[in-house]
Amino acid sequence: MEVAGLLEQAQELVALYGLKLVAAIAIFIIGKWVAKIIKRVITKMMAKGKTDPTVIGFAGNIAYVAMMAFVVLAALGQLGIQTTSFIAILGAAGLAIGLALQGSLSNFAAGFLMIIFRPFKVGDFIEGAGVAGVVEEISIFTTTMKTGDNKTIIIPNSSLSGGNIINYSTKETRRVDLTVGVSYDADLKHVKGVLEDLIAAEERILKDPAHMVAVTELAADSVNLVMRMWVKSGDYWPVMFAMTEAVKVRLDKEGIGIPYQQRDVHVYEHKVA
Repeated sequence: MEVAGLLEQAQELVALYGLKLVAAIAIFIIGKWVAKIIKRVITKMMAKGKTDPTVIGFAGNIAYVAMMAFVVLAALGQLGIQTTSFIAILGAAGLAIGLALQGSLSNFAAGFLMIIFRPFKVGDFIEGAGVAGVVEEISIFTTTMKTGDNKTIIIPNSSLSGGNIINYSTKETRRVDLTVGVSYDADLKHVKGVLEDLIAAEERILKDPAHMVAVTELAADSVNLVMRMWVKSGDYWPVMFAMTEAVKVRLDKEGIGIPYQQRDVHVYEHKVA
């Protein structure tokens, strides 16, 4: 009798929960299949739009995780499990984790925004967060840069996005500003002619936009002239260095004095009575 009773109870349980279990398993399998399809569709659409690969992977993973969370909750609900308390527990756990990882989440949000709005890309020379260098990698939490002296700098994204970012690579041309100081005794017409000759001899200086040579300041020790020359962005530092040296050599050759600060020290002798 006891065995018969147990079998009867087992049949009732199977009849009651068997279909629900099958339905829950079906919801999970079909839901997982649909989530993969949605992820694949989002990835293809973003790839056709030539979106950054980092954004594509991130968006696809977020969509898949969100869909799977919905599928799991639906399957649990089909089994008769109350999901309200389960969601509340997940929410509380998420809040606690969010407070504990506040800094990391800030870097995560900043990295996501930088990937979306693209103030710079890999290979650009930028200045930000107090450093300057070539961007080597943009990840969700950090940005890796290489300085001119071949040092690697890893910057938290929140530090980089929280201030001004100067991108030197977005424009094809840059202006080289070079200040030249000469003595007050120098013939300014002669000086300007010499500087114009130097600019004409440098092939990397562009004809358009036009350059400019002008007196910019009557300083305490010198008359300062400015040379403003447009070059391709990649030629900025080579032209700057080359023109600085060329100006010094040519002014010396022309006998044009380059003043420097001088200080006169007067010594007074006091006789002690």
